[in-house]
Amino acid sequence: MSGQEGRERKKTRVDDVSRGIYDVKNAFTYKLKTEKGLTKEIVDQISKEKDEPDWMHRFRLDSLEKFYELENPIWGPDLSEVNIDKITTYIRPDAGLVEDWDQVPVDIRNTFALLGIPEAEQRRNLSGVGAQYDSEVVYHNIQKELLEKGVIYTDFETAVREYEDVVRKYFMTCIPNTDHKYAALHGAVWSGGSFVYVPAGVRVDVPLQSYFRLNAPGAGQFEHTLIIVEDGAYCHFIEGCSAPGYNVVNIHAGAVELFVGKGATLRYSTIENWSRNMYNLNTKRAIVEEDGAIEWVSGSFGSRVSMLYPMSILKGRGARSEFTGITFAGRGQFLDTGTKVIHAAENTSSTVNTKSISKDGGVAIYRGLVKITEAAKGSKSSVSCESLMLDDISRSDTIPVIDIATQDVDLGHEAKIGRIDDEVIFYLMSRGISEQEAKSMIVRGFAEPIAKELPLEYAVEMNNLINLELEGTIG
Repeated sequence: MSGQEGRERKKTRVDDVSRGIYDVKNAFTYKLKTEKGLTKEIVDQISKEKDEPDWMHRFRLDSLEKFYELENPIWGPDLSEVNIDKITTYIRPDAGLVEDWDQVPVDIRNTFALLGIPEAEQRRNLSGVGAQYDSEVVYHNIQKELLEKGVIYTDFETAVREYEDVVRKYFMTCIPNTDHKYAALHGAVWSGGSFVYVPAGVRVDVPLQSYFRLNAPGAGQFEHTLIIVEDGAYCHFIEGCSAPGYNVVNIHAGAVELFVGKGATLRYSTIENWSRNMYNLNTKRAIVEEDGAIEWVSGSFGSRVSMLYPMSILKGRGARSEFTGITFAGRGQFLDTGTKVIHAAENTSSTVNTKSISKDGGVAIYRGLVKITEAAKGSKSSVSCESLMLDDISRSDTIPVIDIATQDVDLGHEAKIGRIDDEVIFYLMSRGISEQEAKSMIVRGFAEPIAKELPLEYAVEMNNLINLELEGTIG
């Protein structure tokens, strides 16, 4: 090993610790993979593999040019360790797309079984499930009653083939490939993801879920999610993500584009639990029409670095946005997360409620934007940020930006940052509770407002992740 190689390995090394079911590694097998790096030949290969229409191929090539034109952001976490020349951008697993779990290869099926996905579907806690492994969706299914109502839920490659006109109308219009460097990267090499269409007036009360699992070391995952909820409809969509830990950099640069019609509501819940070698550079955005609503529930755990700021564009009069989020940063993590809201019409409203926890020197940053345009008279916004540090070596910052272009608004912002109270710990210990359990009780109580916004099984998963962090078994 050369001196340079040794220095790079030392820099990218992460702690080899157990993360329970989330750290299960399968043998790295595949049907096809591209060479490392990002070139026109690689983009051509991905497009040919998917047998795409010419317009999509051209879009990929345009995005490739944008990626090399755009620079890394000069604010936020250090991204110098992200070297696209060392990343495999496309891996087709040794599995095809099926609608029967029994037809999924045993090792892949067992991984999703450990994560509880088939069981949740069988208990009918989910009305549709998509499961992606590395770069492709390997399982997809939807309940018959939703099909009968005209609901479409399928993998994104199928959507490009079977609903091409709809996809072409919406694809990368909410998140253009000029938005930032990793949106351009996504546009060039996207693979997998979900397409959801809910017709006007239809309610999807039992959630749909897509779960994204990256198994390969030194790879990227770039799924694309496009959800269209027509006027007066309702949908709850859940996104889950995880990956085992390796001692090389992995990248996640997915894109989520949400379109909410007049009087419609979309609830989008996410639990992200990436490994400590992951750079999570995801982009999520919603456009909300008159009297529509977007409800974000977001849990950010794991990853070495996260830069994630779901945006709500309140385009129509009376549109509203709610964002409820929690971030837990442990040793070696820099989680820079938050939300952005653009009030672009009269009488729009937004609520932001975020909580962050940091321990063992972890860094948790809230970075947010509330922009109220001149056209957004009569709008209301409330922002609350709370941060809890479990020791004196961790860091938690709140960086809000409030941009108001009209005086006819009602806006409030509150931020609280503090350390765990030693007196409370002492009181609980005096009642026979161990110090570890006392800290756990305080943190779970701090996170409870977020947990109650999730379906039961996902609230349980979130609490389990918090317990893993507190026990030191992650990081």
